[in-house]
Amino acid sequence: MGLIGWLLGLLGRRVVRDVSRLEDGGDRLTEVVELDGGPLKPGHRRRALRDRRLLPKPRTVASTVRHSVGIKRQKVMTRAEADRLFGATMRTRNRALRDLVADEEQLQRLGLPLWRSEAELAAALGLSERALLRFAVHRERERTPHYITFAIPKRSGGERLIMAPKRQLKAIQRRLNELLVSRLPVSGSAHGFRPGRSIRTGAEPHVGKRMLVHLDLQDFFPSVTCARVRGLLVAYGYGYQVATSLAVIMTEAERQPVAIDGATVHVPVGQRHCVQGAPTSPGLCNAIVLRLDHRLEGLARRFGAAYTRYADDLTFSGDLDRDAAKRLVHHARAIIAAEGFRVNEGKTRLMTPAGRQAVTGVVVNQDAGLSRQERRRLRAALHQIERDQAAGADVADRRAVIAGKLAYLRMLNPAQADRLEPPGRPLERQ
Repeated sequence: MGLIGWLLGLLGRRVVRDVSRLEDGGDRLTEVVELDGGPLKPGHRRRALRDRRLLPKPRTVASTVRHSVGIKRQKVMTRAEADRLFGATMRTRNRALRDLVADEEQLQRLGLPLWRSEAELAAALGLSERALLRFAVHRERERTPHYITFAIPKRSGGERLIMAPKRQLKAIQRRLNELLVSRLPVSGSAHGFRPGRSIRTGAEPHVGKRMLVHLDLQDFFPSVTCARVRGLLVAYGYGYQVATSLAVIMTEAERQPVAIDGATVHVPVGQRHCVQGAPTSPGLCNAIVLRLDHRLEGLARRFGAAYTRYADDLTFSGDLDRDAAKRLVHHARAIIAAEGFRVNEGKTRLMTPAGRQAVTGVVVNQDAGLSRQERRRLRAALHQIERDQAAGADVADRRAVIAGKLAYLRMLNPAQADRLEPPGRPLERQ
């Protein structure tokens, strides 16, 4: 290891491990682990605080003597701790990531709960450590899956895979959503899955604009992998062990049942990711795309446009001609790709006032609301209900359906709903 590296190691500033003898004639590599607690990355406030138990130990004269006479080193952790820290779930290629511990100042600054260990995390969730590990370990052979998987048809065709957590895991995820996920920083441009925000608030900035640009993120939830969730939590101040446990609890891989040795086990067929059906997935995805939102906000300002996002639907609008809109789309594609996402090219739209301009189903040509055709159909349905009711027919089921549609319209545009409701008592309140 060299005299200089040995001396610096003794001073506690860094530890250098020579791993050049992995193979004869192989590349010579030197691993350096900084110990001064500086920024984890340039420009970041999160400090690289490390678990000293996991760092390579500098060789001293005393340690050399102890080794030569066969004296064992004092244990720094239990067998159970070692099995957990060096098990498959905690495995990572980034050696400088594995030994990170919590940055308490960073967590306090962001208003996030302080969990220094899995024991503290389990206590916050009202679980024992053993119960926590039921859900915080990634198993290649899962005998009893924690999710119920089913498919629902998409409006555009095909199927959407839903993975709903079972009762106990869902309760844990709801608790995490309350304690942690709801407190993660989110961009002001995000209008989906947030209190006080809706498709109406996401559509209002785009009302009456010359050009409307719509982009869609392909495989949005599957793109938010367990590794990305873990990296986000580490960046926000959690230690590697706690961040990994949280990421595993809030993600899952699609699994395939396989018969092995006379028993059926469920094996993963892809990476763990945020699944549609978990209570924590929407909030995590909003937090993961914070930097993407900020970059797209900056792009919109360059073009004098407005920008909003509802889940995986991205919308720009402004006084743009078609050429400027195409340039905006070109730059947006590059930013989206750089942030680890893909554009669903089949859903990219440039919309002008000559046709219908819609944002997440809300028409925004002149006012935010329903299209003229949809309002006419709703008016006709209301009229038919009144006629059938006067003739003595049972219209309770149809009345409930129309009341729901009117309530939806009232949320989008109260004035449009007032023009459709029958005189007297409003239909949706009957």
